[in-house]
Amino acid sequence: MSQGRHVTMLTEGTYPHVHGGVSTWCDQLIRGMPEVGFTVTSLTGSGREPVTWELPPNVRTHTAVPLWGPRPGRAHAPRRGADRRRFLHSFERFLLSLLDPDAHGDFGAALDALTDEARAGRLSAALRTETAVRTLMRLWTRPSLPTAAAGPTVHDALTAVDLLEHALRPLAVRIPEDSVAHAVSSGLATLPALAAQRLDGVPFLLTEHGIYLRERYLGYRTEAQRWPVKALMLGFYRELNTLGYERADLITPCNRYNRRWEERGGALPGKIRTVYNGVDPHAFPHAGAEPSVPTLSWAGRIDPIKDLETLIRAFALARAELPALRLRLFGAAPAGCEWYATGLEKLAAELGVADGVFWEGRAGDVARAYAAGHVVVLSSISEGFPFSIIEAMSCGRTTVSTDVGGVREAVGDTGLVVPPREPEALAAAALELLRDDERRAALGRRARQRVVDLFTLRRSVDAFRQIYLELAGTPGAVYEPPAAETVADWTLELRDPWYQEHTAWGHHWSEPSEPETGGVR
Repeated sequence: MSQGRHVTMLTEGTYPHVHGGVSTWCDQLIRGMPEVGFTVTSLTGSGREPVTWELPPNVRTHTAVPLWGPRPGRAHAPRRGADRRRFLHSFERFLLSLLDPDAHGDFGAALDALTDEARAGRLSAALRTETAVRTLMRLWTRPSLPTAAAGPTVHDALTAVDLLEHALRPLAVRIPEDSVAHAVSSGLATLPALAAQRLDGVPFLLTEHGIYLRERYLGYRTEAQRWPVKALMLGFYRELNTLGYERADLITPCNRYNRRWEERGGALPGKIRTVYNGVDPHAFPHAGAEPSVPTLSWAGRIDPIKDLETLIRAFALARAELPALRLRLFGAAPAGCEWYATGLEKLAAELGVADGVFWEGRAGDVARAYAAGHVVVLSSISEGFPFSIIEAMSCGRTTVSTDVGGVREAVGDTGLVVPPREPEALAAAALELLRDDERRAALGRRARQRVVDLFTLRRSVDAFRQIYLELAGTPGAVYEPPAAETVADWTLELRDPWYQEHTAWGHHWSEPSEPETGGVR
């Protein structure tokens, strides 16, 4: 078991199709272990999304799995009576585990049965049948269930079954049996790992950055479906989230905040190990002199979860007191979020501050984005352990951030943290730092030192290297958390290449083959 294994990285809507955040983490992890062979399986929308990252040489293959592309498996539903009865029995158990978990709570067994249908190529077509819709309608309207009072319609049932069919497509994905399956988020990315763990004995590692389930609840608030559909789908994500926590061989949250969520969600404390995200202090050196005009800077993807409405409202409030203030936004809207960027430009115009907001687009050199401001801001309503904060800290810039996820844990005493969705608090904190040059400089120095002490890329990569070896069954591989001692002279960290010793581990892993060309396979 210890020989020949490599890593299958499972992503959803991130690497290698989107820049920033989790994608940055994925790329750093792969590049940090050139001796380890990786395959990347990315869950996407249509399957036509471009690969926006240059894949490292140790990525052996990349496969895109479109959730909304052509239906996988056989074109027709099961025709034999036994196959049809088996599917309907499995599907009914599955639906009851979502609709009535107290009485029919065996979601795991029901999902396993559907996995077998997916592996046989029958699931997607079976979910497209009138019988599947009728089954949901019959169960949905049971008087004992709360959904009955909402009067679910046939249209609701068609919508819900369609959403489930797309969400369950990853069950049919086969990943190499000689790998460690590493899902880099909870939710749909765990489906291939759960299937491979049960059927092929593949070790299953789960890493969470943001809290996937919390973000599903936030997202469904604005969805157009009626309540019965939302309740069913959120029930699915909730049960899948719990199953992932229960079955993962190891869970590696990127902060203690996530760890608490995972424990509340059913994860056993003994199989949770916190591994902080890291940055390379050499790639994010001290930013140097501040701009000549008071400036706030922000970097990330333009997405509703980043709550840039609050940031623009806060900027308007701060600019009323500091008329020379500018806001520079570095980042682009991913596909599907163009409407959000347009709405933000309209909001800035309505507030009369459009002339002070600069839309810089995606920065090729992200460190330049942090150097562009006196203070770096983050206004998100949900985060894991945000790279933009620790990267800005590495550049010696102090930050004003919303108190979500692991932000407070990252910032420590080197910046200000305010409640989310409160532009008045965000504006007040930004003005407090902008008006105090000495304090701002001192916080920036402390921020740089905190990154070197706790959040270097080398520490993070070394931790995952040991975890991979442990899960692969390598004799003598024992996880040791990275030390957190203070590095008195941070230049020592830079003079000691963070992956200098990686070749000592190379014989435990299969040699990476030449990377495939031509993009998505």
